[in-house]
Amino acid sequence: LQLNHSGRYHCRGWVDTWISQDWMESVPVPVTVHGVPLSGVSLWAQPPGGQVGLGNHLVLTCTVAAGTGLLSFTWHRGSSGAPLGTNPHWELRHAGDNDSGHYHCWVSNGLSVEESVPLNVTVLGEQHRRVG
Repeated sequence: LQLNHSGRYHCRGWVDTWISQDWMESVPVPVTVHGVPLSGVSLWAQPPGGQVGLGNHLVLTCTVAAGTGLLSFTWHRGSSGAPLGTNPHWELRHAGDNDSGHYHCWVSNGLSVEESVPLNVTVLGEQHRRVG
């Protein structure tokens, strides 16, 4: 469903009675789409996969495939109720040992609310940065 689906709609069908056979059409009715619910909320990480070296920078981005209206974002870690941020992007500037966990974003447009699939962020310690 999109906003451009607003318009006048009718149905048409073949009527076969003992008196006549003909196409019949209903009276058109107006349909107005006021808003489109959210769908396709995704989470992306840079560096990809959500693995970041200790002390390094991680950026998470929340995207929406479809939906209309003013979008509001909230970022969460695990089942924590307190939001980490309210922008489409969330940054972890200096990743620490306690920053590993599952992160997800919530998006609302006043009509619906959608949650992204959680992303597991792993902060790699000093010994892991030297490998590879």
